[in-house]
Formats: sequence, C-alpha cells, structure tokens
Amino acid sequence: MTLRITGFGEEIAAISGLPWNQPLEQWPEDPALAEKRGISRHVVRLIRVTDEADSEIYAVKETVSEFANREYAALRELRRLQAPSVDPIAVVEGRKDINGEELPCVLATRFLPYSLPYRVVLSGALSPHDILNMANALALLLVRLHLLGFWWGDCSLSNTLFRRDAEGFSAYLVDAETGEFQKTLSDGQREHDLDIAHFNVAAELEDLALSGVLYPGMDPVRASDTVMKRYRRLWAALRDPQSLDPTDRRAVERAMRQLHDLGFAVEEVSIAIDGDNKVLKFQPKLVAAGYHTNRLRELMGLETEELQAKRILASFDRYRARESNLSTNINEVAFKWLTEIFNPIVNSVPAEHLGRVEPAQLFHEVLEHRWYLSEAAGHDVGLDLACKTYISEVLPYRRDSGIELVE
Repeated sequence: MTLRITGFGEEIAAISGLPWNQPLEQWPEDPALAEKRGISRHVVRLIRVTDEADSEIYAVKETVSEFANREYAALRELRRLQAPSVDPIAVVEGRKDINGEELPCVLATRFLPYSLPYRVVLSGALSPHDILNMANALALLLVRLHLLGFWWGDCSLSNTLFRRDAEGFSAYLVDAETGEFQKTLSDGQREHDLDIAHFNVAAELEDLALSGVLYPGMDPVRASDTVMKRYRRLWAALRDPQSLDPTDRRAVERAMRQLHDLGFAVEEVSIAIDGDNKVLKFQPKLVAAGYHTNRLRELMGLETEELQAKRILASFDRYRARESNLSTNINEVAFKWLTEIFNPIVNSVPAEHLGRVEPAQLFHEVLEHRWYLSEAAGHDVGLDLACKTYISEVLPYRRDSGIELVE
C-alpha cells in the first residue's frame, strides 16, 4: 500500500516530511505542547513541523480510514460555514512501519492558538463565575452547530477547546468524528445531542471532583444542568416568536438589539400583526453568529473573539464620542483609535512576554486592570499607567490562555 496524503497543497508540503513510518506514540513531543493536549481515546500528538519558534503546530490523531475521511469532510464543511472548529489539514493513509506492518490512518488538524483543553483551564485559579462562563461558551457552541444543521453526537468538554474571550470564554469543536450534517435538524435530534452533552459534561466534571481539581463545593450535575439551561434560553431567544406591542415604534428595534447583544446578526425576520389581540409577532427566521466580530473586522480589520470585539467596539464608541463629532468619517476615526489607543498598548509588550496573551485579550485585560486601579485610587489612573503596571505586575504571571501560572 502506497502512502497517500489528502489535503491542502501547502499544508501537505509542510507535513510530508514527518516520520509517518513510526507509530504516533513513538513520536517525541515538546513538553510545552503536551500540556495543551487533552484526553482522547485515540493516540494524539501535537507537533511542530520545523525547529523554528514560530513553526506551525499541528494535532495529529491515529484513527481508522473511514472515520478520518468522514471527520475531515465534516471539519471542512464546518470551516466553510465559519463554525467555531479546528481547521482540517490532511488525511494520511497507507502508513507502514520499517518492518512493513500497517499503521493506523492519521487525521491532521491545525492547532488552535491561545487555546487549552478543559482540564488545564479548570486546574488554574478560576472562580465559579469563570466556570459558569465556560458552561455558557459550550452552550453557545452547541447552539451555533445546531443552527447550521450539525448533529455533534459526542458533545463533551474533552472534545472542546477553550479560548479566553474578554471576561468569558469561546468554545471550539475539536473532534467531529461522530458528527454529521442534516438537511433539517429535528427537535428530537437536538434533544438527543443535549442528553449526550449533559451526561458527558457531568461525568467529566465528576472525574475532576474526584481528582480534587474541581472548584470546592461545585456540583458536577448542577454545572451540567447550567449548560442545558443556557442552551435552551439561547435557542428560545433565537428561534421562538416574541409578542411585542404594535403601538411601540421601537419594539422591533429593541428586539433586534437584544439578538445583537447575544452576538447574532438577524439576516431574515418575520413580523405579523394580530389585529384582534393587538399583538405584534416578531419571529427570527435566519440568524448568523459573530455580529460584533464581523462589525469590528469590517471597521478595523481586527480578528477577535465575539466578546473581545464587543469590548473593543465599546471602547471605540466612547473614544469616538469624546474625540470627534458624528459627522466625521467613521473609518478615519477608527484608524486614529487604532494608532493612538490600541496599537500602542499591544506593541508595548516586551519581547520576553510576547505570545503570552492574545492581543485583543491583552487590550481587554489592560482595560480591566485600569478599572481596578482606578477603584482603588478613587480616580481614573489613565491608560498609560494601567498598561505599564499590567505589563510589569500581571503579564509575567499569565500565559496564552489567560490562566495564571503557578510558580
């Protein structure tokens, strides 16, 4: 059997020189990368394709050919639909060791920068509020997948990666082996996915509790219940009709803004007025995630998570109100804000601390640090002082996920 690598051209060139004639469990692994690898029923390795510090990092997983090709196709479609998931790189088949014995097929994906598996995140200094934010992120991920007609089939913390997103988290699907797209995702299929998620999350958190890692006093089942409740609230807000007052001229605008605040753009909506009951029915028909990220990208070209974008836009709006009048071209003001506010902060990080925190997250944390310093001082300490003290007193004890390092 001939070695076959199916994937994108440039990526294939990068991974073609890897030792595919060796079982993955024999591949050496950088300890710094090993801690970012979650628990899996498969053999998984995180590898750099070169020895350079900025080398691309890939996750390679041994599995069977049928599953690898199906997951590769599912991940490609998810990325085409801009779903929060890892990028598929290639499927490697026809592997043999030096003795001619067949080796398992491999699926290669791009490692998600600034992300960590849940066990590493939950082993840090997190508050109950942080854990609630993780539950919200997982619920939002499942809602977004279901809106796309994707049945996950194995939703769990283990199959998810988390990234800091302002004061919360963003969740990304990292394993689509059991998932499949449906022309119409029925309520029964959604409920089945929720049942699987509820069981898996509770079991994983119970395992952490038995290991003494989970936050003291936290109930794994109640925490899993929180994911389900958050999912149902989000799904209802995005799919169920709302009854509005037809005499209120701003009722529809407020309903739209509520969806925007959840991070969704409303691309199609149905409005009907019941004359007998004097009720206006507002029904979202087509919604798309990433309202704030898309707005920020169009305005400034910044790539961020949703809550980061929301925070940055709020900072920009305050700057715009203070430094210019509304008749000034918004793109000119955005360029000025980037030049005077955002870029000086993210560019002030010394070389030894580069890469610890994503730029958009760093900007958010500097704003948070400014607020705490100002509260303690009883007056606004200013952005320059906040940035300097954050870099000297906070950043050295942070790493790319935003989790505090334990010395």
